[in-house]
Amino acid sequence: MKIEQLLALPPRLEPYRLLEIGTGSGGIAHYFGVQATHRYDVTAVDVVDQRLVHDGYRYVQVAGAALPFEDRAFDVVVTNHVIEHVGDEAAQLAHLQEVRRVLKPDGVGYLAVPNRWMLVEPHYRLPFLSWLPRGWRTPYLQAARRGRHYDCEPLTLGEIETLLAEAGLAFENVCVPAWRATLDIERPGSRMAKCLKVVPDSCLTPLRPMIPTLIYRLKRA
Repeated sequence: MKIEQLLALPPRLEPYRLLEIGTGSGGIAHYFGVQATHRYDVTAVDVVDQRLVHDGYRYVQVAGAALPFEDRAFDVVVTNHVIEHVGDEAAQLAHLQEVRRVLKPDGVGYLAVPNRWMLVEPHYRLPFLSWLPRGWRTPYLQAARRGRHYDCEPLTLGEIETLLAEAGLAFENVCVPAWRATLDIERPGSRMAKCLKVVPDSCLTPLRPMIPTLIYRLKRA
């Protein structure tokens, strides 16, 4: 799995305590919970129970950004396409502050968020939806008959990095290796995957503000 590759955790005898925020179908929590290469003790939380896979992890339902765990409780925290759903800027900052609070001093976090400047919005598959001013997004969604209310808040590279710094998190942008890993996993042998193998990171790094998904490896600052 791409997330595991990007976390780059070293092997160890003691299980990693892993928290996934935003369980969704349960696929990610299940994957880590049944891994053979690394051992994970997995807890997953969400505000709504939409699980399709229940095995391999503990599930805890939460009411908001606050997490019902002690400080510095987890070796790994995963927040994958969650922050755009939690609310406004203050709620997004609270989400990141909770990630930092429950992360151990030597722990590692993973965060992915849709880039506001993606060409096609991933939740509703409408071009340029997230480019529009906030007040125009719901009318566009309704006019396209894709929904009644646009409740996501995708972020630009500058916005997410400002929030991460305010939350006291050190971060490493791993969009380029994530791009490579995605193609290796989902489209191995494709022309794009072959092209990326010969293009140095120095040529791809300037494209990070336009990559559809912004991905970061996190630590406590």
